[in-house]
Amino acid sequence: MKVDHSSIQRWVFKFSPFVESNMKKRKNLVGGSWRMDETCVKVGGKDRYFYRAVEKQGNTVDFLLTTRSMKGSAQKFLNKAIGNNGKPRLINLDESGANTEAIRIINRYSLTFKKIKTRQVTYLNNIVEQDHRTIKHRLAITTGLKEFESAQRK
Repeated sequence: MKVDHSSIQRWVFKFSPFVESNMKKRKNLVGGSWRMDETCVKVGGKDRYFYRAVEKQGNTVDFLLTTRSMKGSAQKFLNKAIGNNGKPRLINLDESGANTEAIRIINRYSLTFKKIKTRQVTYLNNIVEQDHRTIKHRLAITTGLKEFESAQRK
């Protein structure tokens, strides 16, 4: 049986939300200490920003691909990560002002008294930095990511 590649692409668009919701139900709980960072990735020859958070043990909390590295992008990522995994007690950051400002805004508008603590200790973010290296290595081996919309889905 032969199937056209466009049919497979339509199936991916149609069924990926169901697969994602099922995966969220089965996902293990993450710890309360996160390491958060962003890196630059080439998508279609343009720079895009890949936000990523991992927990203390190195398990992925969440990720997001955006067109710009700004406070709004960092806040969008944090809202997504907190919505999927709950609020952490501590986030370790690098010197990124956008990430720090996003956490400050979330703490300001939080309805609970439990605020997210931040820590800027560079060597504690080595887990995330090493993972960025793996992602960039995989993209260099393959032909890379061609379109932003399809890259966001991966």
